[in-house]
Amino acid sequence: MEDHSQFRLLSERRFLPFFTTQFAGAFNDNLFKNALLLLVTYNAGGLFGLSADVVVNLAAMLFILPFFLFSAIAGQVADRYEKAGVIRWIKFAEVVIMGTAAVGLWYGWHELLLLLLFLTGVQSAFFGPVKYAILPQALKESELVGGNALVEMGTFVAILLGTLVAGVMMKASAPGPVVAIAVAVLAIIGLAAALKIPKAEPAAPDLRIRFRPLKETWKLMAIARDNHAVFLSIMAISWFWFLGAAYLTQFPNFAKTNLLGDETVVTILLAIFTIGIAAGSVACERLSGHKIELGIVPIGSIGLSFFGIDLYLNIPDQPIPSDWWMIITDPHYRQVAIDLLAVGIFGGLFIVPLYAYVQQQTPADTRARVIAALNIFNALFMVVSALLGMLMLGLFGLDIPEFFLVLSIMNLVVAGYVYQQVPDFALRFVIWVLSHTIYRVTHHDLDRIPEEGPVLLVCNHVSYMDALVIAGAVRRPVRFVMDHNIFKTPVMGSFFRLAKTIPIGPKAKVPEIYDAAFDRIDEELAAGHVVCIFPEGRLTKDGEVDTFRPGIDRILERRAVPVVPMALRGLWGSFFSHCGGPAFSHWPRRFWSRIHLLADRPMPAEQANAQALEARVKTLRGTQT
Repeated sequence: MEDHSQFRLLSERRFLPFFTTQFAGAFNDNLFKNALLLLVTYNAGGLFGLSADVVVNLAAMLFILPFFLFSAIAGQVADRYEKAGVIRWIKFAEVVIMGTAAVGLWYGWHELLLLLLFLTGVQSAFFGPVKYAILPQALKESELVGGNALVEMGTFVAILLGTLVAGVMMKASAPGPVVAIAVAVLAIIGLAAALKIPKAEPAAPDLRIRFRPLKETWKLMAIARDNHAVFLSIMAISWFWFLGAAYLTQFPNFAKTNLLGDETVVTILLAIFTIGIAAGSVACERLSGHKIELGIVPIGSIGLSFFGIDLYLNIPDQPIPSDWWMIITDPHYRQVAIDLLAVGIFGGLFIVPLYAYVQQQTPADTRARVIAALNIFNALFMVVSALLGMLMLGLFGLDIPEFFLVLSIMNLVVAGYVYQQVPDFALRFVIWVLSHTIYRVTHHDLDRIPEEGPVLLVCNHVSYMDALVIAGAVRRPVRFVMDHNIFKTPVMGSFFRLAKTIPIGPKAKVPEIYDAAFDRIDEELAAGHVVCIFPEGRLTKDGEVDTFRPGIDRILERRAVPVVPMALRGLWGSFFSHCGGPAFSHWPRRFWSRIHLLADRPMPAEQANAQALEARVKTLRGTQT
């Protein structure tokens, strides 16, 4: 699997029909919504006796309101019924809605179109939970990041195309009939693709459906809060939509006022930003090594703020009239384009692992309802984003570049709070950076580690970086057993405490720490976690595997769990090893070391002991140090 691109999924029936369905739906929603807004703005001023500005904002509210009203029941439906069938019914409803919309567009019945926009929002509100809840059933865990990346890429590309195509079609001599045909055809394509989606069994077939919007919405919030890390991940995703909505809303005035641009500048800014998000989403799968890697999330948040601030600093003080070509070719304007592209890329890096993490960590029987809660929060945050923009740009008198600066600073504050509340983000970030800069790590047969249940990892001990290399490679969170003295160091001690590392020391010198370590190991294994020990008890001083101590036997006597022998190659000679003298005291033999981490087949507890495991690790490591 790790040798294949995520784009391979686009050739498989378990993913391609679903991808086509959601792409056509997002394209159609945005084509219809933007065409309607343009019709209202240029051809239907005074609808219902209201001004065009009021009608435009009314239309935006009508599209987002269903997410507040119907997400709760949508989550229940997606958990209660077979998901492919739910998608087909939703797509059938889209055909009916868009068929009616085609008639309204053809004959210019704009009042009817506003009602249909509300129904389009209802249909989208029902599609959101099942859209993300079906992915963990259709894909392997190693494909989940890649699948989410493709979905996010497809969604944002569809949004861009829908917006652009709406603008192009509205320039036709008879825009209503042209758009009418397009929305009807796209709805039919979406339904045809939905008919090919493989069956996905219901997660909670006994769930009782209740249509109580306010009460069920409140229950969704409680379900989402059950897992603190998942809840904060939901908040982080919604924060991204807050930022994205803030940027997108300001593009027209930003292009007109700060860049002196024509209409094409608005289009190119939107295209650059959207392409950036799509590119960042796709890059996630490779950067994460085909697993859910929370370490990428802080990289995304840092990039969002850095390039947001850089955007503020690079906006021309004395702009000259511009068009889309100047934005790309003129050095001053090009830097603005680069900053917006980077903001989009880091936004994609930020959001994709979070979506995959929420899907993975949420129980299957409540997953769709948690996604429904996420959709409610997304809608709420986008509304608050609009209100904040009105407050900052209106009441406080900030200009748009200053508003972008405020958003970048706010992002750092929000990210800092989330990472302080969920240390896994910061821990995985450190591990990811180290394992992708100092070392080049190649994994061998790590799929031999059981995907669930308690397991004990044993590995040779070469350097102070061993634990970080293993933690960065193994898909499951690992609890390491390490010398208690490392906890006394100011920085490393805090880091390993956050990582829930288990301190251990010699029985003769610190018997209370020694006994407490075995109690902790047993507790972690009893809870179904992965524990890793280095049975040599110390770093090798000659590069060879030392004698395994009998502590491994005591662990297995207390709790019989499978044991996976592992071996590290390539760390001997690094700055963190004892090669040539004590670690940290000598010049490293090489930088950018090529590291190999190998895993053997699991050994049953009754066959595993210190002597047998030592022999397996030595064989696995071979002669390379």
